[in-house]
Amino acid sequence: MPDDTTKRLLGPDRPELMCDECFERVDEYVDLELRGAAADEELPGMRPHLEGCPACREEYESLRELAG
Repeated sequence: MPDDTTKRLLGPDRPELMCDECFERVDEYVDLELRGAAADEELPGMRPHLEGCPACREEYESLRELAG
């Protein structure tokens, strides 16, 4: 099984958003999660991007913290 560094270098094994779209839609994704909706189905590609992009993950975590 690949370690975290290898996973980041290889990228996700499923479709992924790019940073600009992620930043545009991360608030929508957080809102869906907080409402208990299927965020990963509504915005496919968001989760793999957040798992591999530190900048977008930081934005996501900040929004979750503010909303929670």
